[in-house]
Formats: sequence, C-alpha cells, structure tokens
Amino acid sequence: MKSYTPAVEPDPETGLFVGYVPGFRGAHSQAESLDELQANLREVVCMLLEDGEPKLDAEFVGPQSIAAG
Repeated sequence: MKSYTPAVEPDPETGLFVGYVPGFRGAHSQAESLDELQANLREVVCMLLEDGEPKLDAEFVGPQSIAAG
C-alpha cells in the first residue's frame, strides 16, 4: 500500500477544509471535518488508482517558513 501526502487548508469563505494531493491530477476534495476530508481523499485516490499508478507531476516536501518585511 502506497502513501500520499495531501495539502490541507481551511476555506475561510465556506468554513470547509479543502485538500488535494500535489501532482496527482483529480485528487482533491472538501469536507466539514478533517476526518471526513481524509476519508473523501482516500476514496478519490482509490478511484483514480483503478486507472493505474499515476505519474506524479510534483512531490509534496513540506511547509517552509519565510521571514519577510
């Protein structure tokens, strides 16, 4: 079983959590809770994997801090 790391952020306008798997076309979803979002993303990724292993366009590295100003 392979792992994918989604990027997740809250949408201030809707109050929903929005997530996507960087570089994995079509692997995105939204939900009211983080648990629901994780379940939604797992379902989407599983459906996309039915078409075969994707060639990822990008790889999530992690958050970085930038000091400015």
